[in-house]
Amino acid sequence: MKIRFGFTCRGTSDLPIEEFGTLCQDLERLNFDSVWLPETMLTGSFDPLVALTHAASSTDRLKIGSHVVFPGRAPVRLARELAQLDRLSAGRLLVIAVLGLPDAHEVAAQGVNASERGSMLDEMVPLMRRLWNGETVNHKGTFFQLSEASIDPLPLQKPLELWFGGTLKGALRRAGQIGDGYIPGLSTPNEGAERKLLVETAASEFNRTIDPEHFGVNLTYSRGPLSGAAREALVQRRPDADLDQLVPSSTNALLETIDAWIDAGYSKFLLRPVTPPPDWTEELEQLASEVLRRQT
Repeated sequence: MKIRFGFTCRGTSDLPIEEFGTLCQDLERLNFDSVWLPETMLTGSFDPLVALTHAASSTDRLKIGSHVVFPGRAPVRLARELAQLDRLSAGRLLVIAVLGLPDAHEVAAQGVNASERGSMLDEMVPLMRRLWNGETVNHKGTFFQLSEASIDPLPLQKPLELWFGGTLKGALRRAGQIGDGYIPGLSTPNEGAERKLLVETAASEFNRTIDPEHFGVNLTYSRGPLSGAAREALVQRRPDADLDQLVPSSTNALLETIDAWIDAGYSKFLLRPVTPPPDWTEELEQLASEVLRRQT
């Protein structure tokens, strides 16, 4: 498997947006594979279409990725934007399609009904893929109606892949049914192994196969024992989990966790420190010295 390490920037909770370009330049200089932006509506994440355009212009090789919230966007407009960003970045764009956070304020900011987000995403994805294939699309669906719709220019990547995340049964089934890859967050390697099998089983039900190298993980790590605030925040998200198994808190634990994920069949890593460091350049240099020797 090709082992690759990317890095996740959570937005203003990590650094001012004016410093994002420097972060990307450091990642490229140190030979990280990619930079990633999770998208939220209200909590300070950087807009992926804006910030990744800046990242593309600030670097030459670094891949640019985001967990893009699909529901609440028009499929033609989003297809156009992502296609053009893929062109402008010379085919470096990576996309994980997500529903958005399960929070009432976030859902309201998306402008959608929480109960409809999954169905909306399911309707959007095939429409966007048809547009990226150069088709002229006529469509009358539950949420979208298109008449003689097409886009130009098309994405440079053929295909422009869409990966999916999630841990619930419906999300795992969606990843198998229509996804090009799967990438969960805040999980243990054992949980990842079980979910990988469920995604692959769902794919086989629809006569599909997920590339075995298209399984990745959002991996949060700590430079020492978790602070009380960090522990409380993690407990709110995963009250059922052993936090020591969930978030490695030393270099040795991080490397052991990475190896366990590789043994579980995962090869793409999106790393993020649980709390922002005092100096991002020093943190990235230390992280590179620890993990990039495993990059193949």
